[in-house]
Amino acid sequence: MVYSILVDDLITVIILNWNGRKFLSECLDSVKRQSYPRLSILVVDNGSTDDSVAFLRREYPEVRLIRNASNLGFAGGNNAGIRACETPYLIILNNDTDLFPGCVAELKRAMDRDGSIGACASRIMLKFEENRIDSAGIAVCPDGLALGRGRMETPEGFLREREVFFSSGCCSLFRKSMLDEIGHYDEDFFAYAEDTDLGWRARARGWKCMYVPTAAVNHHHSGSGGSHSPLKAYLVERNRIWVAVKNFPALVLLYGLGYTLLRYFWQTYGALSGTGRAGKFAGDHSSLRLAGVLCKAYWGAMRQLPKMLAKRRHIRATCVIADADYRRLLRDYGMPAKDVALRD
Repeated sequence: MVYSILVDDLITVIILNWNGRKFLSECLDSVKRQSYPRLSILVVDNGSTDDSVAFLRREYPEVRLIRNASNLGFAGGNNAGIRACETPYLIILNNDTDLFPGCVAELKRAMDRDGSIGACASRIMLKFEENRIDSAGIAVCPDGLALGRGRMETPEGFLREREVFFSSGCCSLFRKSMLDEIGHYDEDFFAYAEDTDLGWRARARGWKCMYVPTAAVNHHHSGSGGSHSPLKAYLVERNRIWVAVKNFPALVLLYGLGYTLLRYFWQTYGALSGTGRAGKFAGDHSSLRLAGVLCKAYWGAMRQLPKMLAKRRHIRATCVIADADYRRLLRDYGMPAKDVALRD
């Protein structure tokens, strides 16, 4: 297919890297093979201590490179790339991915359908799990938690292009104008749940997200952070509290407390039975370690509560949707607590 590309159609692909030398060739080569022409590639290196920077300069001199002096996390690292982006569209792409050749073209085609679409979600497949989905957009919960929509399912039920809550930070196409309006990733999150928070802020301002199954991506899940590490568990739980505090109306916050208790019940069952992520964590570490991580997460969340409440006031003051719309979004794009707790 031949495309006529105008200046207004240029796309910057932002790839965040932290000690990911082993992933870079596959990722960058897949971007260079895209059928959509005139893509600009920007790699943000987050203070890597391997030979990533030297490798990029030697093997990919045409790629624009930003070097952060230290690891700023997913949020801070990608924000450095977003601030440097001068094109009207950008793709946030994990370094541990490879794109199917038509991925970018399909994402852009879907976004062009409607000016209210601010993000497009790709069909992300698990690299080493045969025919299994990592994410087909994200599903959300009333306590701020989120999970990849369709995770560990086969793709047959996810082949229809449709609106979803929001897109995973693994591979997302964004309008730069939407990000400039709602703000970039929240750097206090460091890593995990920042895409969920971004999604709620986008929805609060009336933006939509489309899932594009023909835009396929392979992903080494948790290639940088590890699937069941204590740090990941801490950040996920702390940050989901911040998502709820920042974004949800009071009634949803109250409902979310009951949802959390039900989720903890099923996660306790999972930890004892070896089921779901809690079971995997308990197997790798211990149930006692998991309880300690949860306590630490609540302490970390409460320490920054005044700061999050200040952000909440701004978000609520600029929100253009009704409180009932939050409940509708959770109904349309949510997951039961049992499914969240027991799914890997």
